[in-house]
Amino acid sequence: MSSISHIARSALIGLALAGMGASAASAAQGDAPVKAAKPARQCFYLSDWRGWTAPDKNTLYMKVRGRDVYRVDLAWGSNQLTWPGTHLVSVVRGPDSVCGPLDLDLRVGDGLGMAIPIRAKTITKLTPEEIKAIPKKYQP
Repeated sequence: MSSISHIARSALIGLALAGMGASAASAAQGDAPVKAAKPARQCFYLSDWRGWTAPDKNTLYMKVRGRDVYRVDLAWGSNQLTWPGTHLVSVVRGPDSVCGPLDLDLRVGDGLGMAIPIRAKTITKLTPEEIKAIPKKYQP
């Protein structure tokens, strides 16, 4: 009889340890940070681009489809962006969709010399509130 109680006791201890291990594993999973969903890509077509402004040499505001505004932060810009009479040129190779900074191949020029390349770092679609917060002088 003692061997049966020893076996029963060993089985109970084994079950208890297994239960604690399972609850510890589920608790660890519950404490693990939940990965945030990636934001939806906000793409636009260069053919929908309707205008731009530059409050400084490293920031562009691009008007798209007449109502959307995208802020383009530049890795390297140019003081020419803030000069009157300056134009911005986009070189298109392949599809004209813009979903990220590498999709923009921009140049700034004054029409008198060579256009200077500028490089986009980030592109952000602005909310209606952010668009309203842009000073009137820099509304695209």
